[in-house]
This record gives sequence, structure tokens and C-alpha cells, in this order.
Amino acid sequence: MDDTVVPQVAIEDMPLTFHDTEGPVVLLDVREDDEWRRGHAPGAQHIPMGDVPARMAEIDTEAQLFVVCHAGGRSQRVAQFLARNGYEPVNVTGGMLAWTGAGRPVVTDDGGPGTV
Repeated sequence: MDDTVVPQVAIEDMPLTFHDTEGPVVLLDVREDDEWRRGHAPGAQHIPMGDVPARMAEIDTEAQLFVVCHAGGRSQRVAQFLARNGYEPVNVTGGMLAWTGAGRPVVTDDGGPGTV
């Protein structure tokens, strides 16, 4: 069991957008491709959990980094991995289920309404 401690954040305590913040902010969605295609947070970056080790260079090391999945389990594991590799990630508790439960928008790649 990985005992790397990473901060947690509830949806209510996250920025409403990722464009109006001080400094860069990344919402890293680590769900699988089919989950992403059904719907994701506007402006999120998508790297499926299994691809993260090979694609870490794509993640902005200067950004405030939030990691999200469907319910919070996979994102916790990815956040622990990233923390062990020099990042300062924050796990989004409740994942995209909490995101949609809080009334936050979900879109598809073409900008249409999405689902979780």
C-alpha cells in the first residue's frame, strides 16, 4: 500500500474555471479514453492513468495541479505517483461524480454537453 500523502480538495474548494486564476492551473483527468469521450471538465488535460508514467513531461511542473478520475480512487494513486516524482498534486475527492453533482459543466471534445 502506498503511504505517500497528497492533499485532497473538495469540488466546492476548487476554482470555477482554470483561466481566471493566478498562475497556471491544470485539471489532469486520468480516466480512460471512453470515459473522457463521454464528457469531461472544460479545459481539462487528459492523460489516462496507465499513460501517466510515459507522458509526465506533458504535465506543467509550474502549474497548480489537480488530479481527477471518476470517483477519486485512480486520481489518488496517480497523485501519489506524481508526488513521488517531484510534482505537488492535489487529489479531487469524489472525482467527476462530485464535479457533476456540484453542477459543474461537462463537455465533449466538440464542445457539446457531456455526461459522466
